[in-house]
Amino acid sequence: MKVTVIGSHLCPDTLAALNKLSAEGAEIDFKDILSCHSDLKAYLELRDNSPLYGEIRGTERLGIPCFLCEDGRVTLELGEVLGHK
Repeated sequence: MKVTVIGSHLCPDTLAALNKLSAEGAEIDFKDILSCHSDLKAYLELRDNSPLYGEIRGTERLGIPCFLCEDGRVTLELGEVLGHK
């Protein structure tokens, strides 16, 4: 399984997700929004325009980690990426 993880190396939820995905043998492309300006800009575009973030926009929550699956799905749920619903 290939998955892009958008998050931060400072976020405990992101780190836990990366560890779990790695343990499951996933091929991970990690986009660290706090260390790469272009990754942050791309994430903000997604966050500002995706219905997935409807409840998060306007709050203090960041909405990370975010997962972009190889089949095109975008989710905030690690279980969905791993096949657990």
